[in-house]
Amino acid sequence: MRKSTEKTYPAKVSFGLVVFIFLVFFGPLVPDIVKDGIHGETLRITLFLSIVFVFILHLFFNTRYTIDGKMLRIKCGIFSYKPIDIDQIKTISKTQNIISSPAPSFDRIIIKYGKHSEMIVSPKDKIQFAKDLVAINPLIKNKLINNEPYPVG
Repeated sequence: MRKSTEKTYPAKVSFGLVVFIFLVFFGPLVPDIVKDGIHGETLRITLFLSIVFVFILHLFFNTRYTIDGKMLRIKCGIFSYKPIDIDQIKTISKTQNIISSPAPSFDRIIIKYGKHSEMIVSPKDKIQFAKDLVAINPLIKNKLINNEPYPVG
């Protein structure tokens, strides 16, 4: 019987990011609701935005990073990203990049792999996640453990 080498890390979710998205979605409706109350068109818009917001919450709270043998698998709700070959990972470092990615937190790390590819993620336990990747591929430059500053750009 083959021993499983799978380990899953849940994503860290920033409360501030959830509040920001909530305000972007529902903030513009407040003047109309205060002026006219909730009825007709405002009710339909609020219902639609609520469904979309719940879907976004589903994505946030169901984002997982799984080390499966020599592959890193990323799942964000119902979406799966192309697996990353851990042997192709070059560096792991902190990032303040807010580009859209499967990282529902402002506390993010960037994984650089292949020739010019990168993926931004936000595992709850970044340090253990990075250590587990380095255990599989000791050639990874782990800038999290060395407490190196955020890269510029």
